[in-house]
Amino acid sequence: MSAVTTTAAAPAVVAEDASRVRRRRRLSPGRRLPAARLTGPVLFLALWAAASAAGQLDPAAIPAPWTVVRTGAHLWTEGTLTTDILTSLQRAATGFAIGLVAGVLLALASGLSRVGEALIDGTVSLNRAIPTLGLIPLFILWLGIGEAFKVAIIAIVVYIPIYLNTHAALSGIDNRFVELAEVQGLSRFAFVRQIVVPGALPGFFVGLRLGVTGSWLGLVVLEQINATSGLGYMMFQAQNYGQSDVILVGLVVYGVFGLVSDSAVRLIERRVLSWRRTLSS
Repeated sequence: MSAVTTTAAAPAVVAEDASRVRRRRRLSPGRRLPAARLTGPVLFLALWAAASAAGQLDPAAIPAPWTVVRTGAHLWTEGTLTTDILTSLQRAATGFAIGLVAGVLLALASGLSRVGEALIDGTVSLNRAIPTLGLIPLFILWLGIGEAFKVAIIAIVVYIPIYLNTHAALSGIDNRFVELAEVQGLSRFAFVRQIVVPGALPGFFVGLRLGVTGSWLGLVVLEQINATSGLGYMMFQAQNYGQSDVILVGLVVYGVFGLVSDSAVRLIERRVLSWRRTLSS
């Protein structure tokens, strides 16, 4: 009789454990949806097209999506859009590369040395408190009104978030790992490679994503100052002639570049940090 009771109770215990597991799993967001990040932009585009087709939008102020596509194709075949895109990419890439290197080196110097932290951290915090675009007049006086000041401003916009997030990740490394490295007798190089770099990578990638976005945001403003080419220059000229479709072409290109670059950084982050178990995994 007791054997029958035990056998009958076993499925109930298994079912109860499975129910508890299911309840725990409901706390997570669930599986990653394919192309989930495109859902919002596609929905926005659909609403824009529907409102334009229904006549709810003024074509002079907000042209229809098909009008913007035709304008973009016309500019592309003429070759002006290609030139402007290449110029903008060169400016953004140069400023981003300088800001990336500066942000990482300053974060390492500040995060791994008390002297470096005393010299660097307060200075960067002061720089962060000053509006970066407010430095434009001063940088024009220092570097002239050519390409140099544009690249310098983009580099500043990029290095600040990279420094802040990387430095915060370095400061957040558990001191027990440092003690373990000392007990194991790791050299300074081995300590940086095995402890510091893995511990700082999550914060670094957050700063990298912010820096990528910041480079495009800064470029929009800078290319409207004494520029003869670039997407911002194209949009500024279109504003003078009331060409809202050309302005939207520039905005769409900026948006696509921003989305693609951010997605690329996220993909690299998932590959590099594949060992982490997170909600987004």
